[in-house]
Amino acid sequence: MGQITVFSGPERRHRWSDGERVQILAEAFSPGACVAEVARRHDVSTGLIYTWRSKVRQSVAEPGFAEAFVVAGDGAEPSITQPAIVVELARGSRVSIFASAPPALAAAALKALR
Repeated sequence: MGQITVFSGPERRHRWSDGERVQILAEAFSPGACVAEVARRHDVSTGLIYTWRSKVRQSVAEPGFAEAFVVAGDGAEPSITQPAIVVELARGSRVSIFASAPPALAAAALKALR
């Protein structure tokens, strides 16, 4: 006859509230944070954190508008050394597109930022 092992104790499955998920995601992807450390601190797998992030991105991936500022020039011709478009990203990074850039390259860069 075979042997049966019965495990007893608390259930390991944890149900995370939306608020807890948002807090963990904010901690995990804040500047300088390590996803593995945040996962250990909250007793959740790193894979689950990335799954949550993917689901959030899919839910907000609808096209929309971003705030844009038009800076008035002095009427001179555009400079080759000054970017024609500067996109400021959330974490302080910038993407500069110069007037001499081919339209296909500029379109690809802006599409990649979505």
